[in-house]
Amino acid sequence: MELSTAGLGLIKKLRSAATNAYAESKGGLELIKGFEGVRLKAYRDTAGVWTIGWGSTRWADGTPVKRGDKLVNTDCADDLFDLTIKQYVNDIRLLVKVPLTQNQFDALVSFQYNTGGLAGSTLLKLLNSGDYQGAADQLLLWDKVTDPVTGQKKPFAVLTERRKKERKLFVTP
Repeated sequence: MELSTAGLGLIKKLRSAATNAYAESKGGLELIKGFEGVRLKAYRDTAGVWTIGWGSTRWADGTPVKRGDKLVNTDCADDLFDLTIKQYVNDIRLLVKVPLTQNQFDALVSFQYNTGGLAGSTLLKLLNSGDYQGAADQLLLWDKVTDPVTGQKKPFAVLTERRKKERKLFVTP
């Protein structure tokens, strides 16, 4: 049997549709919220980025969070989170070209929400080549923050724990 170029294109679209069919799940959202925590006043995260709510670094209109920004209550934080998470869900839908399980999708959304670093990463290259195990192992390498004084990357315990949980979720059928 011979497969035409059109046939190959259809297969790729179907694979992409399998990934696109997923939306953030309750478990995936709880993973993110569990690590981010909620704060109603802007604060600098471990990387020094101004952050508010459930780890949002930008407002709904795209402007960055800045010192002095506040949310009225946790309902506002939830609303901002709902808007913010959509960007990261869409990132996964656009960047990943192989089929994913719901757990893999959730782990990648959590990773992207925290790092924003999936595009161009070795993790993504391995995943899109079909090396799911290699991609899972790459998650563990993203556990460092840059020291503001020395400029050196250092392991950070909370990130190490987060990456372990994301990897565990990624490899869970």
